Amino acid sequence: MAEPPQTDVSRPSALPTAKLLQRPTFNQALVDQNSDEYLDAIEEEWNKKLDAEVEVLVDGMVDIVSLASIGDKDKFRIAQESFQAESRAESMVRAANSLLSITHSLKLLLLLSDEAQIAHRRDAELKHVQQENNEARQKVAELLDRLMNPKGDLSQ
Repeated sequence: MAEPPQTDVSRPSALPTAKLLQRPTFNQALVDQNSDEYLDAIEEEWNKKLDAEVEVLVDGMVDIVSLASIGDKDKFRIAQESFQAESRAESMVRAANSLLSITHSLKLLLLLSDEAQIAHRRDAELKHVQQENNEARQKVAELLDRLMNPKGDLSQ
């Protein structure tokens, strides 16, 4: 008989933590949120992730620059600062990779998002801008009429 192909994919034969007849409990606060509140919470979460990674990059750069001071240093101090600079550089690389992952996730969210909702919002915004444009044109026309016909001179 032919053996199945060898892969590195794990294939568990049973669920290690099976919970039968137990329904997942949802956080009632999440259920009670409306769509805008939920999206605002998600946006805030993404902003916190982004801020944390940027802060790691900034702190790492500040530490590396402070370690690069020139002065009388013995070999032990030089080796210690070298190790500190390497560890800071590694944490900065991890933060940069995390930022890259965040941008990738945001691109996917944009690509896989509800295009109908985006189009609806765009159309609503376009309609609003066109309405404001028409109101502004009407007001300009009224002002021009007043300038052309001062003080009720409508004998033309």
